[in-house]
Amino acid sequence: MGAFLSRARALGGALPDKRFCHRGVLGEKPFCKSTILQPLRMGSLVAAMGGASKGLQLPLRHIPSSSLHVSTPTWWLESRFHFSFAEYYNPSNQEFGVLRVLNDDLVKPNSGFTTHPHRDMEIFTYILDGLLTHKDSMGSSETLGRGAVQYMSAGTGVRHSEMNHGDEMLRFLQIWIRPNRKGIPPNYGSRSFRKDDRHNKLHHVVTSYGRVGSQKDTGSGVIPIHQDANIFVSECDPGVQIQFPLEAQRQAYMVCMEGSLKVNDQLKMEARDAIEVRGHDHEKFNLEVKAGEGPGAHFMVIEMPKE
Repeated sequence: MGAFLSRARALGGALPDKRFCHRGVLGEKPFCKSTILQPLRMGSLVAAMGGASKGLQLPLRHIPSSSLHVSTPTWWLESRFHFSFAEYYNPSNQEFGVLRVLNDDLVKPNSGFTTHPHRDMEIFTYILDGLLTHKDSMGSSETLGRGAVQYMSAGTGVRHSEMNHGDEMLRFLQIWIRPNRKGIPPNYGSRSFRKDDRHNKLHHVVTSYGRVGSQKDTGSGVIPIHQDANIFVSECDPGVQIQFPLEAQRQAYMVCMEGSLKVNDQLKMEARDAIEVRGHDHEKFNLEVKAGEGPGAHFMVIEMPKE
């Protein structure tokens, strides 16, 4: 138990799930075993990408939703962990570049994550269904719905809660990015984006303070964080294609949140699947995604320096 507590505290100061439980106590045994995936070198996929020179190979790792670790069963919460978190510890799956945590959370009505601490982490939440109510030790309190982003620089320390006080299931992605330095003053904010902002196009929702040229958040537009990272979201109709140019020495983590996608006419992504893409060292390439039939696709791209 001591080693488990140490790992949990290392995740931005978060305590184990037992402290998060709104009612009852979580079980001790993990719900399922994780699958360690190895990088796949897909030459046919690289050949289809604009800007890829002959002979270059793109390491691309497909993470199907069936391989994600599902949290220990409890009456109120079901989480899928893309990286090591809480009771799930996999030394081969700790992070992807500066991306430390990506959890796909389902929270039942009248429950949620009660007050708990964080520090030295850039944390943001993207809401897919239901209503999320946030309260924190800085005095912030609000309720947000689909397409909204709630973000927090935990910095020197903050306590907050994330609750579902509504009558419908709440689903959101919680993403933690390592900051470029420790000891940042805590900060909280949010954006309520419209569907039109992301409809059939990439919508830039997060960037670095260095790119906005200011150390202040204006409260509108793209959200600045303390790290060289960018986050884009898109909600596309069936058959719509989106180009994403990945610069040299950059990498990206893409999640298909809803619907399905085809990547460069080669790789099929279903709902909750992810891919890791590591760019070339000396030239950029275009990552092309096409929304599938039926509902189309709702996806997120997290772009960062290559490591």
